[in-house]
Amino acid sequence: MKWNKRKLLLTACIGLLCISGCSRSKEQTEETPSQNLLAPFTGEQVTEVLDNRPVVVTMNNHPLARPQSGLAEADQVYEFLAEGNVTRFAAVFQSEMPDQIGPVRSARDYFVHFAEGMDAFFIAHGYSPDAKKLLDDRVVDHVNGMQYDGSLFERSSDRKAPHNSYISKQHIEEAFEKTNAVKKIIKTPPFSFLKPEESDKIGDIASTVTVAYSSDPKFVSTYRYDEEMNRYYRSVNSIDTVDKLNERRVELSNVLVMEMNHQIIDQQGRLAIDLQSGGKAILFHEGITREIEWENRDGFLLPVEQDLPVSLTVGQTWIHIVPSLSSTVTYIP
Repeated sequence: MKWNKRKLLLTACIGLLCISGCSRSKEQTEETPSQNLLAPFTGEQVTEVLDNRPVVVTMNNHPLARPQSGLAEADQVYEFLAEGNVTRFAAVFQSEMPDQIGPVRSARDYFVHFAEGMDAFFIAHGYSPDAKKLLDDRVVDHVNGMQYDGSLFERSSDRKAPHNSYISKQHIEEAFEKTNAVKKIIKTPPFSFLKPEESDKIGDIASTVTVAYSSDPKFVSTYRYDEEMNRYYRSVNSIDTVDKLNERRVELSNVLVMEMNHQIIDQQGRLAIDLQSGGKAILFHEGITREIEWENRDGFLLPVEQDLPVSLTVGQTWIHIVPSLSSTVTYIP
């Protein structure tokens, strides 16, 4: 499994080699790849094909679970509502795999369907009744902390349950072996990315973006654009989002917000979220914003415009899944 960080693709040429006497000069060059190789979820150039299967981890976003471990190395993070206006993350790892990920939290059926759509290996600790049925039916290859607590999943001593379950890179590798799961990527993501010489400045200026799931500031995300770095930096309740493993701030090239139908389905407030029908979306990147759409294309939640994939800026993407764009998203120039 290729979990180590890949370096950027470098192209080198050797100049003319002069040969003494009457010999003809011969130009010799190093063999270079015939085409650019890109990480499928970030668009970053890599030195070899990244063909390992993506891993989706349900991550805890309760304030007592922050800061989380592994977020800085996630290719994409999808933020969904759970019960009571609390959100959870479905973090996608493919180009990199951190030493530790967590806290890991329980699955909902839409997390399972999300992982199923991209044919990812799915990791969670716990499940709702609907999610348990899907997992028991093996709709995705997976491991769950309910069966592997204390073995593949480890508890940290600095936090209390349910905010202290973690899984390591080594144990993820073991999980593939235990479940006899396919290790190679099966479905090619349809995401499109801007080329290095391209820039997308079509849209309104958006230097600060706010996504509010409720009036509770603990679940209001703010993104501030750094023009020099061409990145957005995330904070919640005025606290920077950092990775607990290395204290790195989470740097994002794209922030996407997708509107999906949400329905409460039981007395506990569990939700049904429509991942299939497509709808309105807003993209923030390169310091601008554009109103676009999203569609479910072969299981992937894809940003589109006039039925064509929207080109994202190369790098990591944070995707908010919300019931309503108009009541959730604001931005200022």
